[in-house]
Amino acid sequence: MRFVVGLGNPGERYRHTRHNAGFMVVDALARRLEGVAGEVQAGAWVARTRLGAEPVLLVKPLSFMNLSGEPVARLLEIHDGSAADLVVAVDDVALDLGTIRVRERGGDGGHNGLGSLIETLGTVEFARVRVGVRQGELPEDLAAYVLADFPAEDREAVDEAVDLAAGAVSSLVTEGPAAAMSRFNARRD
Repeated sequence: MRFVVGLGNPGERYRHTRHNAGFMVVDALARRLEGVAGEVQAGAWVARTRLGAEPVLLVKPLSFMNLSGEPVARLLEIHDGSAADLVVAVDDVALDLGTIRVRERGGDGGHNGLGSLIETLGTVEFARVRVGVRQGELPEDLAAYVLADFPAEDREAVDEAVDLAAGAVSSLVTEGPAAAMSRFNARRD
């Protein structure tokens, strides 16, 4: 089974923020797969489904971003999974809005959610789909920036990026990392 984990913060206050791009990707996948019903398990919203022939558990940790590793580790234990079974969708302020990067592994790049996963799981060996959320120059207060809602004028670009990232996650699960990187790592303008 593959675990598609979207990183974000729970609650309506954070629903449309840059930091919730990972949640948005999981929601987009759930919509594509129609009829996906979720439940709360081990401190996360989860839904069983399939991407192609592959059984998948869609996951949105209900802890705050910097504690994402704890519910994910519990789910891996419950379902006999390992970090190698993860595909993590995550926001990335180093990438322009609309840019997607698929990676087989890597560090946290200063991202607290990835940092929590790496610390809790004790490895960087899990796939991730990074969703660019930067528009223009980054302000000094990066925390306020990622916790702010996307501006209304960026909504269409955000929806396109999330849809593209959902496609990248699906490709990664069904075709493997090499194919997904080849298809989705080209710059989108």
